[in-house]
Amino acid sequence: MLKEISTSRAPAAIGPYSQAIQASGTAVYVSGQLPIDAKTGKAPATIEEQTRQSLENVKAILEEAHYTLRDVVQATVLLADINDFGAMNKIYAEYFNGVCPARAAFQVAALPTGAKVEIAVTAVK
Repeated sequence: MLKEISTSRAPAAIGPYSQAIQASGTAVYVSGQLPIDAKTGKAPATIEEQTRQSLENVKAILEEAHYTLRDVVQATVLLADINDFGAMNKIYAEYFNGVCPARAAFQVAALPTGAKVEIAVTAVK
């Protein structure tokens, strides 16, 4: 059984996908979140601010499904420039500490809207 998760506290999908899908009531799969502020429709400038905004978008979607960042078991971080890894990681560590989710992080050729970072997660209860 699949349930669509959607909140106005994160930017709307910019294509034929959902912000998140809850499967069988136990797992939530959050689509990659760009660093777009849902209120302004704009992204901040720096990798640090963009990482924070992407994670705030992830957090808002998880909260809509009654999950938290502590329920995240896997994350994928896409970077427009792998040289931003250290700066991204510093902000990421503010959101995940203790037992951290499994994670992959890699550089891609480009991200939608010219973003520097996009973050997707899977959360399980």
